[in-house]
Amino acid sequence: MEIPRPEHPNPQFERTAWTNLNGEWEFEIDNGQSGIDRKWYERDSFDGKIIVPFCPESELSGVGYKDFMPAVWYRRTFKLDSAQADGRVLLHFGAVDYETTVYINQKEAGRHRGGYTSFVFDITDLINIGENTIIVCAADDVRNGRQPRGKQSEMYYSHRVDYTRTTGIWQTVWLEYVPMSYIKSVRFYPDAANQKVTAVTCLEGAGKLSVEVLYQGSRMGGASAVSAGGSVSVEIPLSEKFLWEPGEGRLYDVVLKYGDDEVNSYFGLRDVRLEGMKFLINGRSVFQRLVLDQGFYPDGIYTAPTEDALINDIRISMDVGFNGARLHEKVFEPRFLYHCDRMGYIVWGEFADWGFDHTTIKEIGGFLNEWREAVERDFNHPAIIGWCPLNEAWDRGPGKLSESLVETLYRETKVWDPTRPCIDCSGGYHVMTDIFDVHNYEQDPKRLAEMFNELEKENCGDQSIWDYYSRRETYGGEPIFVSEYGGIKWLSDDREYIWGYGEIPKTVQEFTDRFKELTDVILDNKKMFGLCYTQLYDVEQEVNGLYTYDRKPKFDSAVLRGILSREASIEKDGNVK
Repeated sequence: MEIPRPEHPNPQFERTAWTNLNGEWEFEIDNGQSGIDRKWYERDSFDGKIIVPFCPESELSGVGYKDFMPAVWYRRTFKLDSAQADGRVLLHFGAVDYETTVYINQKEAGRHRGGYTSFVFDITDLINIGENTIIVCAADDVRNGRQPRGKQSEMYYSHRVDYTRTTGIWQTVWLEYVPMSYIKSVRFYPDAANQKVTAVTCLEGAGKLSVEVLYQGSRMGGASAVSAGGSVSVEIPLSEKFLWEPGEGRLYDVVLKYGDDEVNSYFGLRDVRLEGMKFLINGRSVFQRLVLDQGFYPDGIYTAPTEDALINDIRISMDVGFNGARLHEKVFEPRFLYHCDRMGYIVWGEFADWGFDHTTIKEIGGFLNEWREAVERDFNHPAIIGWCPLNEAWDRGPGKLSESLVETLYRETKVWDPTRPCIDCSGGYHVMTDIFDVHNYEQDPKRLAEMFNELEKENCGDQSIWDYYSRRETYGGEPIFVSEYGGIKWLSDDREYIWGYGEIPKTVQEFTDRFKELTDVILDNKKMFGLCYTQLYDVEQEVNGLYTYDRKPKFDSAVLRGILSREASIEKDGNVK
């Protein structure tokens, strides 16, 4: 059979020696979550079949089981020849939800906790020349309050803004073959002002590191260093400057060599910073015309059916005039971020924090570790211009949102990545943040304008912005944008249960007028650096998308593009010296 999602899953760290393990696996649901006690990792077969990397809830998996699954098991064989097994053999998982245990030839290879981040095990000491068996157990409980679940429904049915769950493997599984001395990771620190880049590598074993930078095939610079392993940093002056900008994804290619190991990567030469109320990219005030992207697909749920589907989601967003997205309540796969990079599509990296009990810091260990993995994995993507660990984190029953938790997440994010701004809790209770964003679904444009009029005054005070949560937070003059607005319902079929905001417009013209007037309020406010419309496409019962769930346009793209694309007030005289 054809291998689904056959492309390399991580273009930022790509070797030629790899094997895609997607396709048909044996599969079984462990309703009693007792498989480990019963030593299922020693079984010769499982009862069912599944198509990886699609979750068992999805139709593309061939399973389509929608009820809760406490644990699921996977099994398949793979073959290795003597050349592949000559050095180290690495087993990669793009993402598995939630607690994963992996066995190679009936022996445990490793465990990972977290449903949204990638992980790798060195299985060299467990493999055989010839046939090998891999067994994966994934336990998942979205209702326990101790694990982030994002928009996965904690009830049997999808409801309001929660949708079909994802259990188990939902991104590509692959093998890599590396020599005994090899490159484990690399971080790029581009410096546009000084026309250089610094590469910080983590190396295994001794050898000579060389880093060569190219642009469209022409050599731009290089550097080398001898190492006994560990962390090695090299600085590379660039002979020519090509800036990465919104709409212009100019990428430098990088070839890293360490002994016999070779990795292909890339970076974008750009910087981001805040100045006053402006968000600057390469020293220019860029108004963020964002859209909420949930990352759901009718047939694959969390997993895009093809790479073309990933590209299409960016394209249809740009077609209607958006220059980026909030990647909402989900850590998106690296292949999607690669296309954002090359297409010049700005995005906010966000965590899937819903489902976690935000009132306590007791369970923060697993949460913090998974968020760190997300930031570290995606650090090199120039399209990501900011981080957001929490979204609309509220009180839970009698418990109050833990301000200590929010502050810890903000501070740790800034330690892991000091190069980007961080929103502590988007649209929720701000505690310590670089940006004070708000979510506002007011449907009356006049009322929406009144809420933000005070902000435009020259000497506005702490309460200059109308704030839903002023009893729990204080606005202190930070840069601001409306990171969720609109959400106008538009239903094109006769379903009874739908979700959206406001009254459904009676005509397309009524929808367009409301969309324009709400958007104009934000574009015209000289203190607002961006907006984010809810949302790009419908997801199940939530019908406030500009496209249907299967990505068919509801409205004239040219009309929407005309509304969104005009110059915003804050962009005027936008170059900052």
